[in-house]
Amino acid sequence: MNIPNTNLPRLVIIGGGFAGVSLARKMIKKEVQIVLLDRQNYHTFQPLLYQVSTASLEPDSIAYPLRKIVKRGKNTYFRMTEVLSIDPENKTVHTTIGSVTYNYLVIATGARTNFFGNTTIEKNAMRMKNIPQALNLRSLMLENLEQAVITTDPEKRKELLNFVLAGAGPTGVELAGGIAELKLNVLPRDYPDMDFSEMEIHLIEGAPRILPPMSEQASDKATRFLSKLGVRIHTNTQVTNYQNNLVSTNTDLSIKTSTFIWSAGVTGAPIEGLTPSAIIPKANRYKVNTCNQIEGYLNVFALGDIALMETPDYPQGHPMVAQPAIQQGAHLAKNLMRHMNNEPMLPFSYLDKGSMATIGRNKAVVDLGKFRFGGFFAWFIWMFIHLWFLIGFRNRFITFFNWTYNYINYDKAARLIIRPFKNKAENTEERV
Repeated sequence: MNIPNTNLPRLVIIGGGFAGVSLARKMIKKEVQIVLLDRQNYHTFQPLLYQVSTASLEPDSIAYPLRKIVKRGKNTYFRMTEVLSIDPENKTVHTTIGSVTYNYLVIATGARTNFFGNTTIEKNAMRMKNIPQALNLRSLMLENLEQAVITTDPEKRKELLNFVLAGAGPTGVELAGGIAELKLNVLPRDYPDMDFSEMEIHLIEGAPRILPPMSEQASDKATRFLSKLGVRIHTNTQVTNYQNNLVSTNTDLSIKTSTFIWSAGVTGAPIEGLTPSAIIPKANRYKVNTCNQIEGYLNVFALGDIALMETPDYPQGHPMVAQPAIQQGAHLAKNLMRHMNNEPMLPFSYLDKGSMATIGRNKAVVDLGKFRFGGFFAWFIWMFIHLWFLIGFRNRFITFFNWTYNYINYDKAARLIIRPFKNKAENTEERV
């Protein structure tokens, strides 16, 4: 792996997501050698992946090179590799390009799509956890539209123009709203010879309402916004199968579609090597104490989606979203320095900064403590927050420019099939 020997403590971070980047940025000026490992050479701002899928943004707007983060420190190294296993007895991480020892190990591998054991859906459905998958989805949607405009078979055209999403959390709601805006404001101008009244968008949710993690007020407003955009919402409905372009459910609902998107859940992405007792099987996440130490290990930590920290306020662990990951990363940086100085580590306390989801132009919902916002003001807050947390001035500038252009012109400038979607087998691995 060609990492120089050092007398400094070596901190190995597995994963360049929100948690890993947050920790690395806080530790980069400390007297520590940092080795950051990831399968990709960039950090992805996942909350905006759906905008890549719906052709609102190009991938470089939401991706940031990990080497630009580590180059700011004199003892920091990045290696693009897949981690195979951990040997905690010898304090070694094994990867596809070699092995590296550690004094401190932080696992921040995040989460992957959870299909709840349904292998047929896993094989056939589209997913959206990383940039390649978002590009696959964008290409498939555009390719289906190109096929729909030339087919003479009305049933086949309807199948090509049906869009079905399983899971009405923030990802599903935002993606459904993005597709609906394409249908209303963009596609009729691109395809003037096609009747878009035939295009249907179905959002399926197993719970009694959409956006289950958010307040009922937010759910009600989002339902009204989506309905106004023409999205058909099916609650108390679970998808049971997707095969031969047919979506089956536990109700009478069945839909023929060439575009079926699974956004119904996530599960942890652990790495082989730690004892089975360190993992909570149902969640597939590492059990950590309030200092993010993995149960049974002194110098091995877990952050973000892969870490399940049980507290009185969060008995099932913190939400698997960006803010807990960012805050845990920053807090662990302080605790690692305390540990190196033989000081007791301090427990992590999560500051809930609220939840939000955007449905489309001038339409969003925000839960901020006891306050609930909906409509244009919530949409403005959503835009500001997402621009603020994007890494890099260039990314912020490009994203703001694209949003401004789209707002003024009712257009999305990235409807390009750059990488044709050929095989659903490409739409696979998600973990570090």
